[in-house]
Amino acid sequence: PKTDVVFLKVHKSASSTVMNILFRFGEMHNLTFAFPIGGGNQLFYPRHFLAKFVQGFSPRSPRKFNIVCHHMRFLLPEVQKVVSHSAVYFSILRNPVHLMESSFVYYKGASAFSRARSLEEFLNQPYLYYNPANRDSHYARNLMTFDFGFNPNGEVSAKRVQLMLEAIEASFDLLLISEYFDESMVLLKEMLCWDLDSVVSFPLNSRDSSTKSPLPDSIVEKIKNWNRLDWEIYTHFNRTFWERVDRDIGRERMQQEVKALRERRAELARTCLQGMGSVAPKDIKDSSLKPLQHGNAKIVGYNLKTGLDKEMERMCRRLVTPELQYSSALYKKQFPQKHP
Repeated sequence: PKTDVVFLKVHKSASSTVMNILFRFGEMHNLTFAFPIGGGNQLFYPRHFLAKFVQGFSPRSPRKFNIVCHHMRFLLPEVQKVVSHSAVYFSILRNPVHLMESSFVYYKGASAFSRARSLEEFLNQPYLYYNPANRDSHYARNLMTFDFGFNPNGEVSAKRVQLMLEAIEASFDLLLISEYFDESMVLLKEMLCWDLDSVVSFPLNSRDSSTKSPLPDSIVEKIKNWNRLDWEIYTHFNRTFWERVDRDIGRERMQQEVKALRERRAELARTCLQGMGSVAPKDIKDSSLKPLQHGNAKIVGYNLKTGLDKEMERMCRRLVTPELQYSSALYKKQFPQKHP
């Protein structure tokens, strides 16, 4: 199994669920994490990543960490200073249409979104609300482009898009697609030589369906145009994702692997969860399992079954612990003398 991993955690793309997988694997195998100084949950985002943002990093004795997975704005030469040269790099992408809709609800307090009554209103006259100079403007346009370290307001020329795609391909070993999450987990498992239980998960940091609504076609086109750079990244890597499935696994085996993953997830849900699924934030009984609520989104969580034996309870709890609580617990374990 590979133990040196860099995960670029792209916003609103099922990345909290992937982070939980990395937290669990790291905890089980006593691996070290590149935590933000002081134990925060972002590596000084939205600034470009610098090695000095990592707790315990010193240029004089360059200590290497096993896993980098907290939010950052990617900058390869700096990331390379904190992990071994053999580390595996991966990230996850999401259809920019769904991403923008999700961002609008989740980051409603951002300067670009706060005055717009609806996403449609924002898209009809984006420059009425959007100022690229604002510190939080990246949430409102080409968010994936920004997270990968590029300028979200750059011109969309064929040459520039090409250079951007080539740079991403040169830096990353695998790009997952959140719309095909289970297929992504199978590819990840293969690449990292991990077992099935290491990549099984319950969705974390996801919204209650009551705040989701389908978008009319007219808005879909506006979102694509407004986030053209993200759209180029997504369509390119969605295509190479399936090329890789065909090359490395084949559709038939992929179907079997996905089926096994889903069966295992359902089995764990029956074992671990009250009522088999997620519940609204107000219905989460254990306050330590309550996810952060943000913007206008209602972030769902889980209730664990009572009466589980100790080992099972620990495993189940790991699966449903929200990222802020999990990150904080792992930070305390890695740096017992410091308190976040």
